[in-house]
Amino acid sequence: MDVDIDHYTILGLPSGEEGSKLSEKEITKAYRLKALELHPDKRPDDPNAPSNFQKLQTSYQILKDEKARKLFDDLLRVKQQKIQRQSQHDSKRRRMMSDLEEREKNAFYHQDPTSKARNEEESIARKLREEISRIRAMHGNNKTGFTETEESSRNKEKEDERKTSGVETNMDKEKMLKVSWEKGGLEYSAERLRGLFETFGEVKDVVIRSSKKKGSALIVMASKEAAVAATGTVCGDLSNPLLVIPLQPAVANSFPTFREPVKSSHGQHVNEDLVGARYQAFEDSVLQKLQKAAERQK
Repeated sequence: MDVDIDHYTILGLPSGEEGSKLSEKEITKAYRLKALELHPDKRPDDPNAPSNFQKLQTSYQILKDEKARKLFDDLLRVKQQKIQRQSQHDSKRRRMMSDLEEREKNAFYHQDPTSKARNEEESIARKLREEISRIRAMHGNNKTGFTETEESSRNKEKEDERKTSGVETNMDKEKMLKVSWEKGGLEYSAERLRGLFETFGEVKDVVIRSSKKKGSALIVMASKEAAVAATGTVCGDLSNPLLVIPLQPAVANSFPTFREPVKSSHGQHVNEDLVGARYQAFEDSVLQKLQKAAERQK
């Protein structure tokens, strides 16, 4: 149960009042250190490694979200107060208090401090569950790692790209993968990403995108099978793990038609459907994306 997990402990951080004073930078640093320890590539013989790494990412996203973290800190505070109250009374006094509180509850329910504390705890726990559901929905079942502001910026970029070229909208989105990583750690170039994903099949294109806090890219695979194989398998470097999700999940029992690949003027294999004027438009679109990415990095 998410509300019963101490997300500070998952990241190896102190909890309670001390944890609530930690900065976002300290939390990010702790996450990266823990990611090195729990990364699936680091634990090839551990069948629970992918699950444990996913839990680490969930706790990190909750603590990064300001509203969810505030609710989680409030929940820890209420639980700690409850433990302190219980530890102050011995068994005899607790029985006496229980009898007294039961009588007061019947006559003056609204004045019962135990009930008020319990109701406050349940209210905060309910709100935290709602925030966790919101975060998961916003991040695509906890896989993208983008904030609302970053998601809005990405949507605007997509709209600009659609206006620039109509080719991308006609391409098979089930062959495309969205990749993201943290800024400030190991950087990923287009060549490095291409090398990682070519293990699972031909890579048609790599478009790097970037923001102040996040690095991201769009990977276009040659087939749906290659895209499915790479999803959830490519983790990147241990010092800065990659988060890989499909642009559009593949439909079950849907198999693409294989065609003989055609080479472009740059030596790259391209879809037969994109030969001629449509491929030129696609190539121009890719160049424009790369230019935009270079300008943002200046």
